[in-house]
Amino acid sequence: MNTQRIVSFDGVELAVHRLAPNGGQGRPVLLLHGLFSSAEVNWIKFGHAQRLADAGFEAIMPDLRSHGASDVPQGEESYPPDVLVKDALALADKLGLQAGEFDLAGFSLGARTSVQAVIAGLRPRKLVLGGMGLEGLGEWQKRSAFFIDAINRFDEIRSADDPAYMAKSFMRTMKVDRAAARLLLLSVRDTPPSALDGITMPTLVVCGADDNDNGSAPDLAAALPDATYAQVPGTHMSSVTEAAFGEAIVSFLKA
Repeated sequence: MNTQRIVSFDGVELAVHRLAPNGGQGRPVLLLHGLFSSAEVNWIKFGHAQRLADAGFEAIMPDLRSHGASDVPQGEESYPPDVLVKDALALADKLGLQAGEFDLAGFSLGARTSVQAVIAGLRPRKLVLGGMGLEGLGEWQKRSAFFIDAINRFDEIRSADDPAYMAKSFMRTMKVDRAAARLLLLSVRDTPPSALDGITMPTLVVCGADDNDNGSAPDLAAALPDATYAQVPGTHMSSVTEAAFGEAIVSFLKA
């Protein structure tokens, strides 16, 4: 494992963690983690990056802007519309990821960022969308409002009966900068269903059996031109910790 810092389109530095297979050569897989999380939590801690490396892939795992070890800018100018998409495109360019010669995978917010990056012109060989449903793309503002409410009421949320309690707990565990997180959430835009027609590469939609946080994953798979659906155990928070999650990704990318 090695970590480098890459300057994005606007000067913000992003931490990028890389795990290559034995011998050092492998098809690159760009992995984008979820909201309030990090590359360590979503891809490294539970063995998914290692599974990819063992299968001959190189796992390339940035910490998203304002997450993990990446910069946490404070000004509104650092969060233009679709800033995470701009970061993904900048990273692909700086890393030399050529069209059709790398794969792209994302979980939750990373999945919707992956979708928007493909719509914006990124061309992976294969695409993996984890923990994402059709409504989570087209009705993002509803999902975003939930997290912004959790940020606004952070100090008031005390009971596990509060729907935002888990979000607060995760933000506290991950030491999230809430002011930056609010700006980031406001930068993300809806993806209209009609835009999905442009996602023509083979796609895997993988989701927990009890994960409905972002709507229907089977409906998302059905709406994409060339997609398959894989169900793994767990909820939205737990599915990404399951070995089956990483195994589904490896199986799809190797096929």
